[in-house]
Amino acid sequence: MITDLLIAGCSRRKAPESRPLPALERYTGGIAPHLHARFAGHRHARDRIRFLSAEHGLVHADTPIPPYDRQLTIPRAEQLRPRVTEQLEREFQTTGAPNRVLLVLEPTYLVLLTDLLAHPARPALHWVHDPHGWAEATAVLDEWRWP
Repeated sequence: MITDLLIAGCSRRKAPESRPLPALERYTGGIAPHLHARFAGHRHARDRIRFLSAEHGLVHADTPIPPYDRQLTIPRAEQLRPRVTEQLEREFQTTGAPNRVLLVLEPTYLVLLTDLLAHPARPALHWVHDPHGWAEATAVLDEWRWP
């Protein structure tokens, strides 16, 4: 069972390689470089990291994704919301709902997670609204004793 989960927004900056790369390597902006530096060698932590992609919805840190260029707008977020809700629900049924979720993402990404706020498991949410808010995210991760 996953007790903690970190969900970060994707970034406009991405690795230029044309082959699919794990999400944690594809994204090179926002908080992603810090996550990669801290957790590249920690399988258990990587298993608890997800990204919200403007193209793909919710993706695991190790999910290979091809290059893309799509910005998350409110209409796109509303379009993706059912997919993200389904992805989260499927994951929670498989691994159990987390007790705590750290969100490191801009406000537009919250549209994708609206149904998480009403989820019966009611995980405790900590939101860092600045996608570059590594210091605040680190404080939470340290408190949670992530590697």
